[in-house]
Amino acid sequence: MGHKLHWREKKTVSLRSGGLCPVPPPWLCSQLQEDRMGTDMAAPGQPRCTSYDAIVIGAGIQGSFAAYHLAQRRRNTLLLEQFFLPHSRGSSHGQSRITRSAYPQEHYAHMMPHSFHLWQQLEDEAGIPLYRRTGLVVLGLPGDPKLEGCRRSMGPDAVLDAVTLAQRFPGLRPRPGEVALWDRSGGVLLADRALRAVQDAFCRRGGTVRDGEKVLRIDPGAVITVTTTAGLYRAPRLIIAAGAWTNAVVAPLGLRLPLQPLRIDVCYWREKEPGSGGAVTPCFMATGLPYAPHGIYGLPALEYPGLVKVCYHHGSPTDPEERDRIPSGSPRPHVSLLSNFISSYLPGLEPQPAVLESCLYTNTPDGDFILDQHPKYSNIIIGLASQAMGSNWPQWWGSCYAS
Repeated sequence: MGHKLHWREKKTVSLRSGGLCPVPPPWLCSQLQEDRMGTDMAAPGQPRCTSYDAIVIGAGIQGSFAAYHLAQRRRNTLLLEQFFLPHSRGSSHGQSRITRSAYPQEHYAHMMPHSFHLWQQLEDEAGIPLYRRTGLVVLGLPGDPKLEGCRRSMGPDAVLDAVTLAQRFPGLRPRPGEVALWDRSGGVLLADRALRAVQDAFCRRGGTVRDGEKVLRIDPGAVITVTTTAGLYRAPRLIIAAGAWTNAVVAPLGLRLPLQPLRIDVCYWREKEPGSGGAVTPCFMATGLPYAPHGIYGLPALEYPGLVKVCYHHGSPTDPEERDRIPSGSPRPHVSLLSNFISSYLPGLEPQPAVLESCLYTNTPDGDFILDQHPKYSNIIIGLASQAMGSNWPQWWGSCYAS
């Protein structure tokens, strides 16, 4: 069932003049026709009723963009969030995320120009910067599948020689034989700021956000009823973008998706010399390491002055309700792995983390997105961004949710 729910982007997009244009599958087209019969939004100042054109469960970056695009289409939309906003319980919090064009999968790489354009549109609307271009170094051994995939998607000019690499990233010490690729479009998405910006834009369009309301029950039908800890809401359309809580939400609807929530150690490492890993340093990704098969990534010092963010792109299986309940003295093998990497590749950083935080990934078996209708209830849409990739295309996928 999980693979049936995957909507593979590479099968549903086409390249046209002016950029990438999504070509929605037939069920999205028919849904769009049905939505045109929805009611207009209530006038400003009128009290909100408990009936809406659409309800979105989950106010992370994916759900918030879905709600935003629905509101753009003049759909009276309710955005539900189980925790009080802002919060750090899911996958969308934090100051920074890498965004890049360097993907082993060419269809993802081809989506990025349009994604950057959409981020620029939101920046213009919000009137604040949401993205900082730093460039991105991809490091690995020749023949590594991920590195070679990035090389194909970026072209032969992306390869950096040793002198240029040392100029652009003087603190990085690659091993002999490793290849470095340069993604000039790579940089840092200011994640918390971007999430607030899209939620504010949603509210300006008349959308309703109700946080601190956990979904208790969903009754499907032509008009869906959603019961929360604080109210009861009805709409002819429901979008579920609940991240690590997806299975808890869809299980009563007869679904069990092959999802694995992971607790990620988010580590910040102190510069030995202040400024040596500052905001002008590029982001990086290291792939093909035998002791770190899922890859290691790093971002410049932004959240904490003098602390560089370097993390392993994987984590430990967890229950999202138990993510922060780590017994004292529990082993943190990924932190040790990162310490070894820091000592070898980034000798300008202290080899023990100065700050250790947690985040959630929710992975699918193949690492791709989920976006599809419920197999029984066509007016319920389920979406998930696997491996924390949601920060690269949330506005793109949000428009697909809303179509």
